[in-house]
Amino acid sequence: MADERELQEAVGRFVRAFGLHQPDQTPCGRPIPVSEAHALGELARDGALRQSELTQRLRLEKSTTSRLVTQLINRGWAERIPAPDDGRGVLVQLTAAGRNAAEQLAKARAARFAAVLDRVPENERTGVLHALEILTEAIDDP
Repeated sequence: MADERELQEAVGRFVRAFGLHQPDQTPCGRPIPVSEAHALGELARDGALRQSELTQRLRLEKSTTSRLVTQLINRGWAERIPAPDDGRGVLVQLTAAGRNAAEQLAKARAARFAAVLDRVPENERTGVLHALEILTEAIDDP
């Protein structure tokens, strides 16, 4: 029966093998911080978001998200715009360059995941996905 030490070691091996421990490069090999890649993905998927919504989706602290948005703006990938339904509210949205960067990341991510999935035996794929879902739910449970 597996114990917490085995889980810790298995997760650690996965993190290293997938490249999640490299803060300035995505697992798909793009030279940008993983947090920026996730922010680009969220903004590309849903368009303009309130910074508080981005904070929740990324599971970061407000101040961390604020710095992250500033980094995206400094790269020319995002901009802050007035919220149409709230005179004081602000939304974050991607610029054309940001949409391009997000598209390139999505292509690289799709290629990386396709390559990984190709190396997982077909009869094991459902089990792998199920195990990831269970692990995510266990982490999310307060």
